Amino acid sequence: MTKSELNKFKALLEAKQAELAGGLRNRDGIAIEKTADALDEVQLAGERELAIRNLDRESNLLRSVRLALSRMADGSYGTCLHCEEEISPKRLNAVPWAAYCIRCQEAADRHEFEAVEAFDSLLADAA
Repeated sequence: MTKSELNKFKALLEAKQAELAGGLRNRDGIAIEKTADALDEVQLAGERELAIRNLDRESNLLRSVRLALSRMADGSYGTCLHCEEEISPKRLNAVPWAAYCIRCQEAADRHEFEAVEAFDSLLADAA
């Protein structure tokens, strides 16, 4: 991978990191509100659940972006964490934070092997 390609992906990842970090600060949607009407409470609970799921999804995506930036810093960016083959530039253009080549990602989605990033995130959460 050329230096200009790495710089392009780094800029994309840093922009995505800033976007996600800004969005995660807004947690107004998860506040518990009480109302006199039971139907309103059910609706608010549904909206709160949706807000929590969105925060969780964005938090996981932010973790993936940060891990991609750390792989970039240690020189392993663009290499599949499972098979150690190069991740195609087409895949990186679509998903700059991809940790696996498309074949290994499909295997991970089918739970054919334990994802390395899941273990890394557990270690990061423990620290």
